[in-house]
Amino acid sequence: MQKLLIKGKRELNGSISISGSKNATLPILAASILANEIKLTNVPLVKDIFTMLELLEFIGIKAKIKKREKTIELKNKKKNINTLAPYKLVKTMRAGVLVLGPLLTKYKKAKVSLPGGCAIGTRPVDLHLLALKKLGAKIKIKNGYIIAEAKRGLMGTKIKFPSISVGATENAILAAFGASGKTILTNCAVEPEILDLIDFLKKLGCKILISKRKIIIQGKKNEVKNIKHRIIFDRIEAGTYLIAGALAGKKILIKNINPKLIKYELKILKSMGIKMKISKTWICIYKSKLYKKINLSTSPYPGFPTDLQAQLMVLMTQAKGSSKIKENIFENRFMHVPELRRMGARIEIKNKIAQVFGPTKLIGAEVMATDLRASVSLVLAGLIAENRTILNRIYHLDRGYEQLEEKLKKCKAEIKRV
Repeated sequence: MQKLLIKGKRELNGSISISGSKNATLPILAASILANEIKLTNVPLVKDIFTMLELLEFIGIKAKIKKREKTIELKNKKKNINTLAPYKLVKTMRAGVLVLGPLLTKYKKAKVSLPGGCAIGTRPVDLHLLALKKLGAKIKIKNGYIIAEAKRGLMGTKIKFPSISVGATENAILAAFGASGKTILTNCAVEPEILDLIDFLKKLGCKILISKRKIIIQGKKNEVKNIKHRIIFDRIEAGTYLIAGALAGKKILIKNINPKLIKYELKILKSMGIKMKISKTWICIYKSKLYKKINLSTSPYPGFPTDLQAQLMVLMTQAKGSSKIKENIFENRFMHVPELRRMGARIEIKNKIAQVFGPTKLIGAEVMATDLRASVSLVLAGLIAENRTILNRIYHLDRGYEQLEEKLKKCKAEIKRV
C-alpha cells in the first residue's frame, strides 16, 4: 500500500495552478446521459473521475479521455443502454447516485446501487428519492439497490427540500431536465458547482432560471447535438493550497481561479492575519508572522465549506489562543483530530464543536488518512511539523487531488510517495 513521506519545516516558494473542479465534473458527467455528444475541458485527472467514466462506459456511453489536454469526449448514441449502476462502481464514490435522475428521466427506469464514498457520516439519499417521487417516479429499495421507474415519464412539479443538499439538488435538476412541464425547486443548494451544472444544461437547450435558493426548470425532450463546456476551477483545492501557503509559504501564487467564488474563505483567512494580494485570476499569499484565533461554523455555500474544515483546523493549531470550529454538515467529520493529536495538536471535541489551542509545535508521526479532506489536512500538518511524517492510506487523496506531490514539490516541499 502506498504512503507519503513528508519532511517538515521547509519554506514553500513558487506557484500552483489549480485544477478543474472534481465536484463540478461529476454531475456534468452524469448529465452526459441526457446529451448526444459532448466535450469537456479543464477536467481534473483524479480517481473519482475515472470511476465515473467507468460507470458511464458500463451504462453504454463511449468515453475518450485525453490526459495531456485534460479533456473528455462522450458519445451517447444508443437507443437501448444499460440502466444499471452496479455496486462495484458506486461503492467508492457517492456521486455515482447522480446517474439516477438522468437515467430515469430519459429511459424511464434505473437501478442504482446505494452509494459509498468517505466515511464522514450517514449522508442518506432520502432527499434524492423525495424529489424523484415528487416528479412521479415509483421507487423501492431492494438488496442495496434503488429501483426506480416512471413508465409514463416524469412530470414537472413543485419541490421544497426540507434541508439543503448539494447531491439532491443536482439529481432533481437532472431529473427535471426531461420531465414534462415546469419544475420549481426551493431551498436548493447553490454551490458554484451547481451553477456550473446549470450552465452546462443551458448549453443542452434547457431553460433554467435561478433566484437565491429557487431553481425553475422547463423540461426538454428532444435530442441534443454536439456541445463543449469548460469545467470551473476547484475551489476546495484552491482553499487547501491557500492554507498551505499561509502555514509554510514565503510567497505562493495560486493560479487558474476566480477569487469571487471563494469570498468567504478569503475573508476568514484575512481575519486570521494572512497576508495576500488578489487579482481576477490569481491570489498571491505571503508569509505571516502572527496567526489570529477565530470562531466559525461550516454551512452551505456561500458559507464556510465543510470540505475545508480539516485544513483550516491545522492553521488554527498555529494561531494564538483558543479557536473554535462547529461542524454543521456531517456528523463524523472530526476523524482527523486523533491523528493531529498524535502530531502534538491540542484539540478538544464536544458535540459538534472542535476547540483548538495554539500556537502548538507539531512533530512528525506516522498517521492514517480516514477520508479525502482529512488526508490532505495531515499533509498540511506534515509540512510544518518537525522531523518526518508518514501518511498511510493515501488512496483517499487520489480521489480528489490531482498531482498533489508534484504541485508541492514545485514549491520546494520535501514530499515523496513510496
